[in-house]
Amino acid sequence: MSTPPLAGAGMPPGAFSGTQAQAAREVNTASLCRIGQETVQDIVFRTMEIFQLLRNMQLPNGVTYHTTTYQDRLGKLQEHLRQLSILFRKLRLVYDKCNENCAGLDPVPIEQLIPYVEEDGSKHDDRGAASQLRFASEERREIMEVNKKLKQKNQQLKQIMDQLRNLIWDINAMLAMRN
Repeated sequence: MSTPPLAGAGMPPGAFSGTQAQAAREVNTASLCRIGQETVQDIVFRTMEIFQLLRNMQLPNGVTYHTTTYQDRLGKLQEHLRQLSILFRKLRLVYDKCNENCAGLDPVPIEQLIPYVEEDGSKHDDRGAASQLRFASEERREIMEVNKKLKQKNQQLKQIMDQLRNLIWDINAMLAMRN
């Protein structure tokens, strides 16, 4: 007979085992993906810790090294490598389970994922399309007019800037001749 897991602080003993059983029943692809994401984050964290341990280790370059310190660091490194191996196995299981769950699914065309509203009646569609076309043509005409006015204003500003530039050149030339 197995003993039930220990309950957390403030939780009755039966609540934890109930939530654990419920979680086991509700394992769907989305929750598997979340578990996989957390596992990948753990792998990255453990890998960073391994590199930190390796960075802090000294190379055996003839310097006397304390055996106990070396053994402690080696033990930590081996423990991290063991945990990293376990995390990779867990990630493989999650990956295989996700592929198994998605094996029977047919790929859905992107067009079907875009929601749209269908209107009833073809007469209403013709009127709606005609009014949309009229509105679009009016809007295009207005945009063309604004662009035309904008080009005219830009041309006027360019002429003014050219006149100012010529005036400044003339003033600078007169000042240079005076000196």
